[in-house]
Amino acid sequence: MAFGQFNGLGGRSGKPMNAMSDINVTPMVDVMLVLLVIFIIAAPLLNHAVKLDLPKANAEVLVKQSNMVSISFAADDKIYWDAELVDLKGVDERLALSAKLPVQPEIVLRADKDTRFETIAKVMASAQTMGLTKLGFATSPEAPSTSKKGATKP
Repeated sequence: MAFGQFNGLGGRSGKPMNAMSDINVTPMVDVMLVLLVIFIIAAPLLNHAVKLDLPKANAEVLVKQSNMVSISFAADDKIYWDAELVDLKGVDERLALSAKLPVQPEIVLRADKDTRFETIAKVMASAQTMGLTKLGFATSPEAPSTSKKGATKP
């Protein structure tokens, strides 16, 4: 007999077989792999964006304060610290000096709509690295539209 020890009595000797003390983990591994596959498939479905219709508001005009710095980004990747043209390294140096001041300045970022986001992100990352946390974005107010809702066009 090829599998003599599997007949319950210990083969030809007639002695009963000893109980196996090892845990069979194969079924548990199979269940865990199935759960892993389910989570891998389901995880991308859980990330969804919420579409919001944000309210429109006319913001007050921002009055220039003494501890406020304006960093402007032109469409041609030129950077202006207040009204002075600087390069990215110059912005980093000035941010480091601003971070050492006893009162942290407010930094207002003004960007042209055609500015590459990479340039803005570098300045924001540099400000965060220096410990400057008072960052804001400036926008220009929309021009009031001449046509009202319900009005007909000639």
